[in-house]
Amino acid sequence: MATSEDYKRQIMKDLAKGDVESLDDTTAESTAEYQNFDDFAQRTTPDQRRHLFGRSLHPDHIPTSQMEPELQQAIAQIKPNERDDVARAFFKHLKERKLDEKHLEQQLGLSTHHASRMSADDVSKLASFVYHNHPDIFREVLAEQPGIIKFLSNPVVAGILGIAAAKWLGGRK
Repeated sequence: MATSEDYKRQIMKDLAKGDVESLDDTTAESTAEYQNFDDFAQRTTPDQRRHLFGRSLHPDHIPTSQMEPELQQAIAQIKPNERDDVARAFFKHLKERKLDEKHLEQQLGLSTHHASRMSADDVSKLASFVYHNHPDIFREVLAEQPGIIKFLSNPVVAGILGIAAAKWLGGRK
């Protein structure tokens, strides 16, 4: 039996090659140009990724109980400067909704509200809060900062992202 990581790796490998037949009945002639997930993340625009994620990343599809440990693991693996960028992006979008950083620090039990000083645990708590309470912001930040996605290992997460990617990539002609 394959592990979650093997399953995710195979999905991303198939997508990089343009093999989306097992995910959907679409054809994806142009997908072979992506070498791997990093290549895909670097060469797609936030608008393309926003469209890709659509409604896939939502608590109705992936329960918070499954997503929280995934986020914690993924955020712990990204580079500190990327983690800072993710925290800044979450705070920026939450501020637009009149949610104050200092209030969120207290409410979520964060060690600080300064993105550059936040630990991986702090960013994980913030990401979980956003995922559960503001899924649209969560998707927006992932579209802006896709580095987290490659560290998500849950088969459900990988499967949803794979199906979304297959649909998006299959529509590119």
